[in-house]
Formats: sequence, C-alpha cells, structure tokens
Amino acid sequence: MTSATATLIGSGAILLWSLLALLTAASGNVPPFQLAAMTFAIGGCLGCASWIVRPSGLKALRQPLAVWALGIGGLFGYHALYFTALRLAPPAEAGLLNYLWPLLIVLLSAGLPGDAGLRQGHVVGALLGLSGVVALFAGRGDLQFPAGALPGYAASFACAFVWAGYSVLSRRVGAVPTDAVAGFCLATAALSLVCHLAFEETVWPADAAQWLALVALGLGPVGAAFYLWDVGMKRGDIRLLGVSSYAAPVLSTLILVATSFAAATPALGIACLLIVAGAVVAARAAFSPAASAANPAEPSRSPRR
Repeated sequence: MTSATATLIGSGAILLWSLLALLTAASGNVPPFQLAAMTFAIGGCLGCASWIVRPSGLKALRQPLAVWALGIGGLFGYHALYFTALRLAPPAEAGLLNYLWPLLIVLLSAGLPGDAGLRQGHVVGALLGLSGVVALFAGRGDLQFPAGALPGYAASFACAFVWAGYSVLSRRVGAVPTDAVAGFCLATAALSLVCHLAFEETVWPADAAQWLALVALGLGPVGAAFYLWDVGMKRGDIRLLGVSSYAAPVLSTLILVATSFAAATPALGIACLLIVAGAVVAARAAFSPAASAANPAEPSRSPRR
C-alpha cells in the first residue's frame, strides 16, 4: 500500500467523524459513558465480523501489553477525559481546547524516526486550521472561559495530548495489524460500561430512529473510523492527515446546518476558508520536491510473537 493510498483511507475517518455530532444528537438522551459502551461494542464487533471469513485476523489480538496499553489508553483514555471535560467545563470551550490534537499530531510527528521531516508548511497549515476552528467556536458567541471550569479545561487539554500521542505512537507499532483495533474497541466498551454503572443512570433510545442513529454511530464514527485512522497513521502522511482533521468540526457544522440542527453564520464561512487554506499549504509541503525526494517512513516493527 502506498503512502498516498493510506492517507486517502485515513481521510475517510475524518469524513466519518464529521457525522458524529449529527448522529449523537439524533440518538437521544443516552448518557455519554453508556453511549460509548454501546457504540464501541458495535465498533468492536464490526472488526470481529471479518474474522468469520478471515480467521487469521483473530491472531492480531496476541499483542504485547505495551500495545494494548497504547490502544486502550488512546481510545478509552481520550473519551473518558473528554466526557469529564464536558461535565466540568462549558462544551464550547472544552471542544475548542480538545481540537488542539491535530496541531499536536503535526508537531509530535517530528520525533518519528526515519520520517521525511517536519516542514514549515505543515506547521503553518495546522495553525491556519486551528484558527479556523477558533473562528467557528467564537462565531457562536458563547466562549466565556469561567475560572471555575479550570479542571474541565485541564481534562480537555489532556485529552488532546492523549489522542495525538495515540495517533503518532501508532506509527511506531506499524507492524501491529489493524485487526487489533477491534480488541481495543471491545476493551473500551467494557471500561465505559463500568463507568456508566458507577456514574450514570441508564437511559435507552426512545424510538426506532434513535436506535438507528446509535447503531450508525457504532458502525461509522465510533467504529469504522478507528480502523481507517489506524491505517492512515501507520502508513500514510501523518502531518497531512493532522491538518486535514480540522475539516471535521467544519464539515460537522455544515451537516448540522443542512439538517436544520444549526444555523449558518459568517463565522462558518471564515472557518471554511481558513481550514481549506491550511490544507492547501500543508498539501504543498507534503508534495513538494524536497518531500518527495525523502524516503517514505516504514512502519516500525513490533517484536515477533
């Protein structure tokens, strides 16, 4: 698989994540940890389903503890911190701080061995993308940053580092098959269920439409997206994917506008322009002659099992 193909596959995750807000809103009032438990269970079973015709995929679960810690820490750790942030801080501010993760992916990828190197265009593109997200959130007029929400801000900031770290470190275990993500999803579902039973009251979807939205969440944004992202992080252009990730909140808002869940605003147009500009700058850096001449990074090999 070429780097360009893997990057395209990884971009599929960004498109699926743009549906996250719509499907979450359509799934009713299911509490966050219960929703995570149900959707990650669906996402994990989605990966396991392929083992019916491809039994060798089951062998992917035989991984060192460090790989399991990375996978579960990334998926469950990120979502647990994000849900905590939403409980302790206003959602708009928590979401804005959370969207530092694409920029962090671009910056942290500079430490990957044997990679083509971090170029100025990558950083400029990521900053333009971040500016677009800031414009999008600021346009809603509800950014206040109350001092009492400091623990929530800290949790949101931490979850940005967790997801960026998980994404970049996935490159270092590039020999681990993507089938292993099914195991990470099922473990995340189990831990989310424990948190749900400890902290939440159970609320089931109210009708068939809400159940369909929940299943779609598990199959797409909380299922297939993680498998696609794994391929992109391990074999694609990490920096270009990092910058492109800033499209997710804008695409999500556009979808909410198209489905009448939100109203169009001038800030949305500004955010689109900034994020598109950032993607163009990053793409120029990724496909410049200097970058093309560099040797593509090979996935790191995990120990033989």
